Amino acid sequence: MNKMHRKLGTFALTMTGLGSIIGSGWLFGAWKAATIAGPAAIFAWVIGMVVILFIALSYSELGAMFPVAGGMVKYTQYSHGSFVGFLAAWANWIAIVSVIPSEAMASVQYMSSWHWSWAHSLAHNGMLTPKGLGLASLLLLIYFFLNYWAVSLFARVNSLITIFKIIIPGLAIFALLIVGFHGSNFTYGQAFAPYGWSSVLTAVATSGIVFAFNGFQSPINMAGEARKPGRSIPIAVVGSVLIATVIYVLLQIAFIGGVSPSVLAHGWNHLNFNSPFADLAIALNINWLVIVLYLDAFVSPSGTGTTYTATTARMLYGMEKNGYLPRFIGKLHPVYGIPRPAMFVNLAICFIFLFVFKGWGSLAEVISVATLISYITGPVTVMALRKTAGYLYRPLRVKGMQIIAPCGFIFASLTLYWARWPLTGEVFLIIMIGLPIYFYYQAKRKWKSFSKNFKSGIWMVAYLIVMMCISYLGSEKFGGLNMIPYGWDMVLIAFVSLGFYIWAVKSGYETSDLREAAKLNKALKEHDMGVNDDENGNGKRNPAYSTDWPH
Repeated sequence: MNKMHRKLGTFALTMTGLGSIIGSGWLFGAWKAATIAGPAAIFAWVIGMVVILFIALSYSELGAMFPVAGGMVKYTQYSHGSFVGFLAAWANWIAIVSVIPSEAMASVQYMSSWHWSWAHSLAHNGMLTPKGLGLASLLLLIYFFLNYWAVSLFARVNSLITIFKIIIPGLAIFALLIVGFHGSNFTYGQAFAPYGWSSVLTAVATSGIVFAFNGFQSPINMAGEARKPGRSIPIAVVGSVLIATVIYVLLQIAFIGGVSPSVLAHGWNHLNFNSPFADLAIALNINWLVIVLYLDAFVSPSGTGTTYTATTARMLYGMEKNGYLPRFIGKLHPVYGIPRPAMFVNLAICFIFLFVFKGWGSLAEVISVATLISYITGPVTVMALRKTAGYLYRPLRVKGMQIIAPCGFIFASLTLYWARWPLTGEVFLIIMIGLPIYFYYQAKRKWKSFSKNFKSGIWMVAYLIVMMCISYLGSEKFGGLNMIPYGWDMVLIAFVSLGFYIWAVKSGYETSDLREAAKLNKALKEHDMGVNDDENGNGKRNPAYSTDWPH
């Protein structure tokens, strides 16, 4: 039986999460958020952290229960069956796999501001030129081969890159705060929030904040290769989010204070930087920082791209095990334990995204929409399983989940609404693209249990339709027709989403996949009982228990 090798510890998993979160988001996010919300963008990162933590806590409990490769695309199938499981898996996979080409785009786009003439031809008006696309393609191949042979190689490379990625933003923060900090920028024009507090909410969804924090999923998707998933996964998820938040808030403060007051003559929304932090360093004559930032503009997104190349392969592996994809995609290499066919499929999809969208900004929007849709299933699944499978072993049982889960669902719904119409209307298109695949494999199964699965998942289709209608009719501050006034629109979203949450939790049932997952959960319990820590906190195994176990 094919097995994935369990070699990743808490530190490696935390570095995986942090490496995913600190990618191109830090290079562009502070600038983008400032153009939308001005100095109040600081609060956008804090709000984003709160939203993500409520979501992440739900997934942490699930990841600890079912440490299986590509877990983020499998959990909902355990609680609600194949229909809603597929919808969640498809949206989640689209959100994650599209990050890989976006990171390559970010590196090349930053390189286009280098002083050499050849670099200037890599991008134009935020879009990559043929030369830029060629260089981005080369980066995709580098990400691919760094994960091709062994997860342990990936872990070593990623941990080193992530440490580098933490140091460089730290240097940028220090230099900008010391050399050229303008405290008056925070009240420029006598307004901390020049475009209103609604702009802060929009910044959460559209400036790269959700895009950046999406990396919390990576440790969960690598759970199948964690030595002690019950302990490592929650620490890695929550720890990486909190560390990243501190870094991002400090970066936002440094950016706002580092902008020359003369540049703000036309307002924050007219800031135009090709390479935001590097441009600030140039203006302040911090030449050493410019060089370091140009280097990190290559390393930082590449670290994230490498991480997501690993995790998305595990996601396709999980989707194949759910019966959504051809069997060859889930085949593991007999020596390295890596799903190589899945890696090749993802590489092909990455090239398609790269050549269709050609720019970081346009692709980031797609990622945000798909991400928010996939988020809503986590809180539903964790509470549905507490109802239908209370007997399962839970290495991590989050206290107060009865409150955390519905709040997470509501927060994700609000953030989806803040993304503004028509962006929210694109959700259905993303989902519809994948449905023919689902129906094809249901037909191959002769529609076995389709009626029960469809009934259990119809709430999600209704939810998407209602959310799009509210977005279309909602406040003009969020792109709607203003038929629902500002303020009341968010109250409506909160109550409507709470209703859908209750419906969704009640729709859960003991699926056939749950019964299979229970076997994995039982193996986990036995595995945990067979591991004791030595005096250094390292896992010391009982010889009676295997280090690898089936999925």
